[in-house]
Amino acid sequence: MTPQSTSANGDGSGYLLYHSIGQYPGKTEAMATALTAFSECWGAPNDDQWGYALGQRQRFIELWSALIKAPSASLTTTENVTSSLAAMIMALPREELEGKVVLVAGDCFPSLHFLLTGMADRYGFELRTVPLREDAHWVADEDVIAAWGPEVGLALLTWVSSTSSHRCDLATLVAHGRRQGSVIGVDITQAAGLMAYDSMAVGADFSVSTSLKWMCGSPGGGILQVMPDVIARCQPALRGWFSQDNIFSWDINAFTYAPDIRRFDNGTPSVMACAASVPALEWHASQDWDVQLAKNRVLCDVIITAADKAGFELVSPRDAAERGGSVMMRLPESIDPQVLLADLRSRFVYADARGQILRCSPGFMTTEAGVERLAQALLEVANPAA
Repeated sequence: MTPQSTSANGDGSGYLLYHSIGQYPGKTEAMATALTAFSECWGAPNDDQWGYALGQRQRFIELWSALIKAPSASLTTTENVTSSLAAMIMALPREELEGKVVLVAGDCFPSLHFLLTGMADRYGFELRTVPLREDAHWVADEDVIAAWGPEVGLALLTWVSSTSSHRCDLATLVAHGRRQGSVIGVDITQAAGLMAYDSMAVGADFSVSTSLKWMCGSPGGGILQVMPDVIARCQPALRGWFSQDNIFSWDINAFTYAPDIRRFDNGTPSVMACAASVPALEWHASQDWDVQLAKNRVLCDVIITAADKAGFELVSPRDAAERGGSVMMRLPESIDPQVLLADLRSRFVYADARGQILRCSPGFMTTEAGVERLAQALLEVANPAA
């Protein structure tokens, strides 16, 4: 299937999918330039390939590290968030998880819960999932704290939920986890690239994310950031020649881990997603993020008002301090979400739905005019006879 041109899809003013892929002005041209340069280098009959390719990967690492204020040599590339979490669990000393509890909220990204469910028996931990209260749309922070005692070996916090856009109180949760002696990880996927995240200030042991969504990059561009003191006690099970300090050491009986995050690398790294995502990361580095977040807040307020006027139940927090960059609403059972989405496409408005939950995320290319087209569609579908 050939994608439609940008002109056929509008100007991005009604693009509301920053919880999914993410776009920024000039993305098509910037990615095309980057991938053309990669192809020209990789296809040339010389020996320039690895220097260029690994240079693109290193640029990706440097830009991500600057974005989340990661300590030097504490961030590496992965394929996705799920593989990042798996690498972390397989690397921790067995005694830190065996016979203990791994804690996660019931509104975490489902892929991570699938992973943890499958790893529990193999690594000897009990998976404890904090449930949503009856009729609630997200897991309350106080319920996470109530379930989090000294028996918790590792807790994975979801900064912003993909199902409600609820933003947890990281400072309070991390402080509680420190008192319990747990390893603490944070999934920053649904807010990285829109909201400031300072890994040093947050103080979690590791953070995971993707270069999709608000980051506007390519699939396959995941990251794993681990604090230096935690790296020192990790021995990743998946290892290879790039896990060594000297990757060109060929003595098969003398393997030693690199002293920094490189020990989480393994075989020859994938670099295409890095090369494809570098333009987005460089665009991010040039932005005034206070301005971008303020714009998002204004547009989210318009969407919330539209949902209220249409009589749809809001499933995201009204308070912006408790919310990420998205607004989710529950459609009545009388409304077919796919029919609504088709109508939105005809207006050059792009959102998505999970069941009856309509997800809308106004971002860098979205305008008030685009959001007003969404609002009009919601009113029309709620009052078809009007």
